[in-house]
Amino acid sequence: MLLNNKIAVITGAASERGIGRATAACFAAQGARVAILDLDSRAAAHAAQQLGDGHLGLAADVADPQAVSQAVAQILAHYGRIDVLVNNAGITQPVKTLEIGMQDYDRVLDVSLRGTLLMSQAVIPAMRANGGGSIVCLSSVSAQRGGGIFGGPHYSAAKAGVLGLAKAMAREFAPEQIRINSITPGLIQTDITGGLMQDERRHAIIDAIPLGRLGNAQDVANAALFLASDLSSYLTGITLDVNGGMLIH
Repeated sequence: MLLNNKIAVITGAASERGIGRATAACFAAQGARVAILDLDSRAAAHAAQQLGDGHLGLAADVADPQAVSQAVAQILAHYGRIDVLVNNAGITQPVKTLEIGMQDYDRVLDVSLRGTLLMSQAVIPAMRANGGGSIVCLSSVSAQRGGGIFGGPHYSAAKAGVLGLAKAMAREFAPEQIRINSITPGLIQTDITGGLMQDERRHAIIDAIPLGRLGNAQDVANAALFLASDLSSYLTGITLDVNGGMLIH
């Protein structure tokens, strides 16, 4: 198994049809013990129970430094180490530039960008003490193409920031064998996107995807597994596109 006896932390992983939940299930199937972090403690605990024995579900707001520190301390007390972090937590908002209020801006950037920084800061000392680790950061094709299907410009900015942050951290921590990579999903069928597309719009979007289908959460989970495992041991600072050819560059 690719992650046998590894300890993996995945943020925003309680949603049943989300990328985080699929990643948690994928990692558990490959031998990892998984700590699921989400805003809702009951949902996080339930998601962890669904994975089987040996997994942990905790409440944490990734944009809150104290909450992040407390959650990571609990994970370290429970497992003794952290080998993998998946910075998955994020929110979007389908508004245009002139409609973005400062509260909206703060909320969207805080979860995706501040959360990625705070979680990485919290786990890197443990990875450093352990001799290495892997951090996977979830960005978006919208960061690359200047807007997505649903997210506003502040979402694109947040996800572009994730790419820059991940690359800078990758360069800084590579000498300590902490690998940091990003995934840029295209349009993935999740709880967030599932109710937002009418049939006509859905078909128009699919027609623009060379592989001829929308992505699913498992597609992204498989990419995260690759980056988390030793299969990618010589990769750091990369951006892995998972978009069916929606953006080829």
